Amino acid sequence: MTTTEHAPPAPRDGQQPGRYGRETDATYERAGFGAAVRRGTRPVLVVVDLTRGFTEDSFPSGADLTEVVGATTELTEAARAARVPVVWTAISYTPAEAEGRSVTWLDKAPGMRALLEGSDAVALDPRLPRRPEDHLVVKKGASAFFGTSLAATLTGLGCDTALVCGATTSGCVRATAVDAVQSGFPVLVPRECAGDRAQGPHDAALFDIQAKYGDVVALSDALAYLSGLPAREAVR
Repeated sequence: MTTTEHAPPAPRDGQQPGRYGRETDATYERAGFGAAVRRGTRPVLVVVDLTRGFTEDSFPSGADLTEVVGATTELTEAARAARVPVVWTAISYTPAEAEGRSVTWLDKAPGMRALLEGSDAVALDPRLPRRPEDHLVVKKGASAFFGTSLAATLTGLGCDTALVCGATTSGCVRATAVDAVQSGFPVLVPRECAGDRAQGPHDAALFDIQAKYGDVVALSDALAYLSGLPAREAVR
């Protein structure tokens, strides 16, 4: 897949120096990790699993992600202003899947069996600005690409870069970022637009994404990137 160069600003601030010690920083630098990704001119915004079961702490699988929802709303509105397509994802299981053994992941994470189709837990957070023209991907696993038509959809839309955000950072966001770059899409993850149940896994996932799979950037950087895109017609 061809991506047009769109020069990124410097320096990157996704990987905080010294978070895991100077020895770790030196090891990763020696290995050649952490280079900046190229930024295309036809990005897509992929909002991963900001459903009530993850954004509200009243659900066992969730946490209070109010700030993440707010930041993602700002990013979504900026994407719309730039005529960038928006894709939402949600995990949802049929009763047969939730109660049976066909989804092996649910043996490891049985709490996810509560994400039943039609339930409040799998509904997108009502504070998010979803529109009828947005795409919705319903998935069964962590990655928004695995077992779905997302890669084909992004190719059909002519996208060349993926802005990935949502929940949880250490689970579905990271898995989606990994599969996005493996599918040929450079990845940007706006830090303020990703959330998790605990700080440690969140920080570790952002470190790993920045080192190997994409650029972890500030929300302000992502907004500037979107506002600087060349004018384009709306993509459906």
